[in-house]
Amino acid sequence: MSQDRQIQISVPSLGEAEWQAMREPIESGWVTQGPKVAAFEAAFAELHGVTEAVATTSGTTALHLALAALGISPGDEVIVPSFTWIATANVVLYCGATPVFVDVDPVTFNIDVTSLRSALTPKTRAVIPVHLFGLCADMDAVREALPAGVAIVEDAACAAGASYRGQAAGSMGEFGCFSFHPRKTITTGEGGMLITQDAALAETARQLRNHGAEVPDAVREHGPRPYLIADYESLGFNYRMTDMQGAMGLVQLAKLNGFIEERARWASWYRTELSGLDWLRTPAEPEAGRHAWQAFVCSVDPASAPLPRNALMDGLQKRGISTRPGTHAVHLQGYYAKRFGLAPKDLPNSLAADQNSLALPMHNCMSEEDYAYVVAILREIAG
Repeated sequence: MSQDRQIQISVPSLGEAEWQAMREPIESGWVTQGPKVAAFEAAFAELHGVTEAVATTSGTTALHLALAALGISPGDEVIVPSFTWIATANVVLYCGATPVFVDVDPVTFNIDVTSLRSALTPKTRAVIPVHLFGLCADMDAVREALPAGVAIVEDAACAAGASYRGQAAGSMGEFGCFSFHPRKTITTGEGGMLITQDAALAETARQLRNHGAEVPDAVREHGPRPYLIADYESLGFNYRMTDMQGAMGLVQLAKLNGFIEERARWASWYRTELSGLDWLRTPAEPEAGRHAWQAFVCSVDPASAPLPRNALMDGLQKRGISTRPGTHAVHLQGYYAKRFGLAPKDLPNSLAADQNSLALPMHNCMSEEDYAYVVAILREIAG
């Protein structure tokens, strides 16, 4: 088996169809938000069983729009699991509100509901459960833990195509927010989407996405006039997706189910082939629902592993296999630790996940030989 190969942690699966799809907006000259974005929004909403979808420039801006549309503002608290990408917390600060960090379940890496309950205060306006790595959080438990009036914004950045007890990821709260970054299962380069069943919330998000623009009443009543431009009653943002991205997204979305099915097969293969490594806990399929398998994130037992997690990662890197920690614990990051006086041991499960999680390569450009090589080198290092 060759040791010269280089296996990336993630590679987007793009080709001729995406290239050709982008020609139409380029040739037409309609390259900013337009008919392709609208078509992408409609298709994405249909796939996830909701009535409204609003495309954005990134998963981060989708989250920001969701909180802004809900009116989250200074004095409000928003509960966030610490073991997530830093953007989940950043958007709370963008609104002037306070992120309240809670711990995660050590097995699923998703929000710990006991920790969530203990963090609730009269100032709590929203919670952001994260469907980490494509596995939906326990949304029934989250919903039961929350008092009336506390909104749910699902961070489904990794979870396009996932489901929980028959409900699509992103469809179970006031908003669901997705990312199309190249490390996600489908991509538009950068890009994001927020979805909702609430038409009024969606309209607010659309206005905020476009600088706060509102259609004048005269246009609604009489149609467009060249001298009538939008009214601006609120302070918005420029979070519009381009039509080139929308065109690419339509092609990628049509491939999503196939991408997930392929990843699920290799996730099952990984679990079987790595079952003999007692120090490595591999992720499991959900009991009720569909994992989207954006990433295959294991946990290294520091007490029994042959090497510390970082040494294992170094060994794999030297043999041409890229790995990453699953993500980071936000409460360990300097800005948050200093601003909010947080200590590493405040959230022990998030700390352990930060130090011991290990994402192995998984994407739709890997070959059978690539997967076999990853397992062979892991066994070799372990032995």
